[in-house]
Amino acid sequence: MQQTGYHITAELRVKDKRRLSEAKAALVTLCQNTVGESGCSLFSLHQCLDDECRFLLWERFENEAAFNQHFREQHTIDFVALDLTEIVQYFRSDVVIK
Repeated sequence: MQQTGYHITAELRVKDKRRLSEAKAALVTLCQNTVGESGCSLFSLHQCLDDECRFLLWERFENEAAFNQHFREQHTIDFVALDLTEIVQYFRSDVVIK
């Protein structure tokens, strides 16, 4: 069952293909840490089948405040500091049909 909330779909691209394994491992760690945040119930990583350097993050936070708090968490700050990926695009959404 889908829950209403603050949903994000983010498309990321690995900046340097030579660092793909490192980036994927860092993304997995980021997901594991983020889903433990208060206010986060989904932080799921998907890798594109047509381009291994592209990833999608499916995220669900209770509200925008919880989403914004995510960027103040040390594990997020540490991931961003690695400079392995860039955001291609992202979408904010909510569930239409529950």
